[in-house]
Amino acid sequence: MNIFDIMGPVMVGPSSSHTAGAARIGLITRRLLGVQPVAAQLLLHGSFAATGAGHGTDRALVAGLLGMGPDDPRLPASFELAQEAGLSLELGKTVLRGVHPNTVLLRVTAPDGRALEVVASSLGGGRVKVCSIDGLEASFTGDLPTLIIRNEDRPGHVAEVANLLSHHGVNIAAMQLYRDRRGGLAVMVIESDQPIPAALVDWLRRCPGIVRVVYLNMGEES
Repeated sequence: MNIFDIMGPVMVGPSSSHTAGAARIGLITRRLLGVQPVAAQLLLHGSFAATGAGHGTDRALVAGLLGMGPDDPRLPASFELAQEAGLSLELGKTVLRGVHPNTVLLRVTAPDGRALEVVASSLGGGRVKVCSIDGLEASFTGDLPTLIIRNEDRPGHVAEVANLLSHHGVNIAAMQLYRDRRGGLAVMVIESDQPIPAALVDWLRRCPGIVRVVYLNMGEES
């Protein structure tokens, strides 16, 4: 246990789970999309849905989508700032299966029309977990540089990616593999000890059989 676990995150708002964690979820979603969205649908589940309005969960999520951290003093004004920024919002509730009570489903749209769906949970103390991306399981926290690779479910892809990371001096801290069905689409979630070079990420995007590559490094500027 460290001092952060005892005192909690530096934040604006009453709750590390409902406010600080929600802002981090919004910020991670923005980073996964790669740009500030022009439209966002936020569907709150469980405790988020029941008490989120009182704790500012909805405003914190929107603040994250606008690029704000949990300690940003502008967080309470995020709805107004979203309107000024041209971010269209739709807020609602949903029921999700097998997830933490503090969970949200976000659907965001980029200016070029790209869409992204993220399900993420706030675990307490400002810590979060991304549960799925575009309907495919992808469990990670965002604390480490993270690659999310969607590829065709064929032999050799995992070994190829691992060898490339090793060749560039990137140590894999954790790797998770998921697929929707045999021979369908698979997902690699790779957390690393070092930042992953942009050139390597671009090279992976051009590899045969790789459908999509998303790189998340919360330590970098958005």
